[in-house]
Amino acid sequence: MEMDFERCYRAVDSRDQRFDGWFYTGVTSTGIYCRPSCPAITPKRQNVRFFPSAAAAQGAGLRACRRCRPDAAPGSPLWDVRADVVGRAMRLIADGVVDRDGVPGLASRLGYTERHLHRMLSAEMGAGPLALARAQRAQTARILIETTDLAMAEIAFAAGFGSVRQFNDTLREVYASAPSDLRTARGRQQAPAGAGTISLRLAYRPPLHARALLDFLAVRALPGVEAVRDGTYHRGLRLPHGTGQVALTPADGHVAATLRLADLRDLAPAVARCRRLLDLDADPAAIDATLAADPALAPAITAEPGIRVPRAVDGFEQAVRAIIGQQVSVTSARTTLTRLLSHRVDHEVDEVDEDRTPGQPHDQWGELRGFLSAEDLLGLPDSGFGMPLGRREALRGLARAVVDGSVDLAAGVDREEAVRRLLALPGIGPWTANYLAMRAFGDPDILLSSDLAVRRGAAALGLPDTPPTLDRYAERWRPWRSYATIRLWRAA
Repeated sequence: MEMDFERCYRAVDSRDQRFDGWFYTGVTSTGIYCRPSCPAITPKRQNVRFFPSAAAAQGAGLRACRRCRPDAAPGSPLWDVRADVVGRAMRLIADGVVDRDGVPGLASRLGYTERHLHRMLSAEMGAGPLALARAQRAQTARILIETTDLAMAEIAFAAGFGSVRQFNDTLREVYASAPSDLRTARGRQQAPAGAGTISLRLAYRPPLHARALLDFLAVRALPGVEAVRDGTYHRGLRLPHGTGQVALTPADGHVAATLRLADLRDLAPAVARCRRLLDLDADPAAIDATLAADPALAPAITAEPGIRVPRAVDGFEQAVRAIIGQQVSVTSARTTLTRLLSHRVDHEVDEVDEDRTPGQPHDQWGELRGFLSAEDLLGLPDSGFGMPLGRREALRGLARAVVDGSVDLAAGVDREEAVRRLLALPGIGPWTANYLAMRAFGDPDILLSSDLAVRRGAAALGLPDTPPTLDRYAERWRPWRSYATIRLWRAA
């Protein structure tokens, strides 16, 4: 990643929050690294170095600033735009693939040798995959130290460290403090009640149009999986090591997140998926500036700045939703999905507790559970679907492809290859594949020109409303056509 010194220094001198996460400021005279918006006195030019990642700054022997907490900055929006190997690798590392499968597992997912992958990441990010994962482990450990009363050994393994010694050495190096000192610095703040419950803040680049996000999710919320109540989005999660639940409340400058996890090793992937769901790493200033250059969109952007693309916490879930939502209304799709999930819930509840009324929650968290897995769906009888034969078989074909590995729906997938493989499955057409590219794979440049609501929104704004003409017109919105799609939906 090439960084112009003068531009970066001006961002630091003006404490511009928009650049937090884009790069990190290393101050050689103090031995610390900061986010660009750090409120400390601007360092002298001769004492400043700029780094493309926190891991690169740590590799240069710098420790994280305790004042601005650079490890808590929003992620770089580059990984939304970039669909190359480095972009995919960064998304997979954030999801904890290195912690679970090691560098060989990451390299295998990407189709490159470990050596070549290390070379590409080092050239772009200033650090290899192990160093990038190590920086993430350190941040996860700090969160657990400050928000739980777990023993340090438990935190070490939950954060992904191979040993307590490695955990201690890393935290001393990154934060210039022993783990016990970080807990002491927490003061008298009480850790949240309940085993596995963690509260933290998810930073974003303002502005964030929270109401648009919550409205979108509320209309599509599935009973037993998710709910929007009093300005908070609640949902169940299926995670690599177990289940979880999350409550997300947008606030000024951050989203307050409360997570309850069956296995604390799932903290990093849970945070990554929540950030992805709410599109918190986007750069709304750049997106809105591009779209506002079109006079047809400018008034809507002025009225509603910071519109995000609601993404997905589970690629398979989003694929099932997309197939069921083909050529039907949102309300009709929600009804069909609710029927599908109700059959799964009744079946599992009866096995666990025959005396309890089917669907009755165990507690305030237990009412929300993760969506069906591909294996769950394949285990449903025909009577559990409640839909035409063709659509039912399309769902089963997708589930079989996911189980046998011929279709990958993870966020770090090769987008073009994933779309090609989806289109090869019976019952999946261009609208469905492109909808998944936008919401499950995070492609910021998808225009669903054949979508009826998009065409109605275009007509309402005085734009061309036939797919070919709208496609040609929308070239001016690149590379943010997914955000234009959301705005056209709102206009409809």
